[in-house]
Amino acid sequence: MLQLYSIENIIFALEIVGTITFAISGATLGLEKGMDLMGITILGLTTSVGGGIIRDLIVGQTPPLTFRNPIYLIVSIITSVIVFLPPVRKWIFSKSTLYEMLMLVMDSVGLGVFTVSGIQAGYATTSIHGVILLSFVGVVTGVGGGVLRDMMAGDRPYIFVKHFYASASLIGAIFCTVLWNNIDQRIAMTGGAAIILVLRLMAARYRWSLPKANPDRNTSDS
Repeated sequence: MLQLYSIENIIFALEIVGTITFAISGATLGLEKGMDLMGITILGLTTSVGGGIIRDLIVGQTPPLTFRNPIYLIVSIITSVIVFLPPVRKWIFSKSTLYEMLMLVMDSVGLGVFTVSGIQAGYATTSIHGVILLSFVGVVTGVGGGVLRDMMAGDRPYIFVKHFYASASLIGAIFCTVLWNNIDQRIAMTGGAAIILVLRLMAARYRWSLPKANPDRNTSDS
């Protein structure tokens, strides 16, 4: 029973949830862009595993985990194909409010889990355990796939223009790393993921965002 509810199994289950959520967000963007099945699948796959691939390349873990343990890749492909099915497409676009609420919660969970699992992978694969490196690796794992998704779809990366996304990941990553070095791994991962989840939901609820540059004002000032 203890083994069933070990931290590794819990993290794995949440990673699968995050993988499904990120794949849905990528595939849905592909639908909005009018892509074919291949394009939608590639976009969903890139969103869900792209951050982990970038993380593994940074810490020198080759080939990346995605190709050594293809469960995440398989889940991403299956999820993207399901999103492409006509009944699912119809539900997504007809129940947009419910869909967006569900995606917000699941995406926030996925962001938190992937951020702290990225830190865990950093600890396991490199002897350099500084706050800067591990926090960077965590954030890249959490948001890297979304950046690749938006670039491939021809959009400005979501994390640079919308809500309190990368900032929440960074705050949670720093919190997780500091606790990891000073207290306990389980508390660090749970606390870091929880902080990211709460910040994302509060940011969406209260429309938090970082200050933005005004292009028109910059042009007039020059």
